Amino acid sequence: MQELFIGFTSVTWQSAAMIGVGILLIWLAVKKEYEPMLLLPIGFGTILVNLPLSVVFEHEGAPGFLKLLFDAGIATELFPVLIFIAIGAMCDFRPMFKNPVMMFFGVAAQFGIFATVIIALLLGFDLKVASAIGIIGAADGPTSIFVATRFAKDYLGPISVAAYSYMALVPLIQPPVIKALTTKHERMIKMTAHETNLPKSLIVSFPIIVTIVAGLVAPMSVPLIGSLMFGNLVRECGVLDRLSSAAQNELANIVTLLLGITIGSSMSAAKFLNPTTLMILGMGLVAFVFDTAGGVLFAKFLNLFRKEKINPMVGAAGISAFPMSARVIQKMATAEDPNTFIIMQAVGANVSGQLGSVMAGGIVLALVPILLG
Repeated sequence: MQELFIGFTSVTWQSAAMIGVGILLIWLAVKKEYEPMLLLPIGFGTILVNLPLSVVFEHEGAPGFLKLLFDAGIATELFPVLIFIAIGAMCDFRPMFKNPVMMFFGVAAQFGIFATVIIALLLGFDLKVASAIGIIGAADGPTSIFVATRFAKDYLGPISVAAYSYMALVPLIQPPVIKALTTKHERMIKMTAHETNLPKSLIVSFPIIVTIVAGLVAPMSVPLIGSLMFGNLVRECGVLDRLSSAAQNELANIVTLLLGITIGSSMSAAKFLNPTTLMILGMGLVAFVFDTAGGVLFAKFLNLFRKEKINPMVGAAGISAFPMSARVIQKMATAEDPNTFIIMQAVGANVSGQLGSVMAGGIVLALVPILLG
């Protein structure tokens, strides 16, 4: 008779709390529309893994379907790589080519990664875990998952949730930081859109060249940058329209669904309910703030040497949260002056950030083992 009620008798306050966290994530996805494609599956996966006996993950030595998905898609790093193929197929780098200076913001806005790594080290985390936490500042969920899988599997859940949650909160995080670092006059700077016809040879050769250069400079970045650039090549070659459409839609949707629920399965009460989780969430926010500040301050620095000034807000779009950050910047510009249109420059910085975040992840993957000897 006792076995009939084992589900009720096996409930702990910790598992009940995590089920509450799962419900909260689903509520944020449905009611607030915060990254619903990721937070809803993550939330449901969290509920599943914290139900009594965790049958969906592992029970009496037999793996459940979530553990099979985890071992096949996360432990092997397959899901993040497939997601990058889909992202590459969605990316249009033309705005970056039309405004080449925007490439620099894709680098400057990664400042939060390295600042957060230093903070994490000061708080007592070892270098591998600190690096995985810092990569939240890439504002790139798949990169965060990829690095965390290599360096901090025990913290995969909170790192992933922090990355995607703060990406969804970009409209709330960035404006106060930007306003604190700029004057009204700077936010009203108008920029000229450069309309130039780009040769197809440039568009098609770009992903090939980037992949080769990345492979020579940072070989550890090839799984990330290679899959991203492959997706972009499929998009831009002009002869694979069906595959490009499939990568942007079917592949992206299926892998996102499986990735989300599998990440949720890593959020068991034993791994998530501890002070370290709160520290990771806090440092993730710090990383996003430093990213935004780094981009804005770099734009102000460039303006010291330029005759044609850059609106410093564009620098904040150098993070990888595409296209959300670019939209936030344009909305702020319009609020200051309805005649200020910087969306194309912001999009150029934003796609540069997508590239920069992947390169930063590759550099972290390469440097950490070297530093550890």
